[in-house]
Amino acid sequence: IYYHVSERQPRPTLIGFSRPHERAFFEKLIQVEDIGPIKAARALTLSISTIARAIEDDDVRTLRRLDGIGERTAHKIVATLRGRVAAEALLRDEGFVSAAPQSIKTDVAEETAEALQRLGYSRTEARAAIEAALERCPGLQTTEELIQEVFRGQRG
Repeated sequence: IYYHVSERQPRPTLIGFSRPHERAFFEKLIQVEDIGPIKAARALTLSISTIARAIEDDDVRTLRRLDGIGERTAHKIVATLRGRVAAEALLRDEGFVSAAPQSIKTDVAEETAEALQRLGYSRTEARAAIEAALERCPGLQTTEELIQEVFRGQRG
């Protein structure tokens, strides 16, 4: 187990990682202005490589999907870390929990999450339901298919 200890918070914080490159990426992320250890840990809802690719590609839209990251912070992340996370962008996603696997477009997962939120799901519940649906059926390609699978999963 790899960990990061922060004593700058009001309370000391210990955050654990299962791989050394996860901790290294986290430590780069907390160097961005306005991102502390707690916010960085909550933001890691996508795989490290997905986040790093978004940074390298100046993909603010993907970064905004991270918990606690808005437009302004996403731009700060790109400005601070672009060019410094190229190695992480090349990592394979094996072993990472990914909210939107490569077989489905990010836009489809995002549209589905927005639709579920309009139906009363919280952002966290919507992401969990989408992730579970994609684990059951990774080949889903459209928002309609994904929503149907989310509801099938809740029935059975």
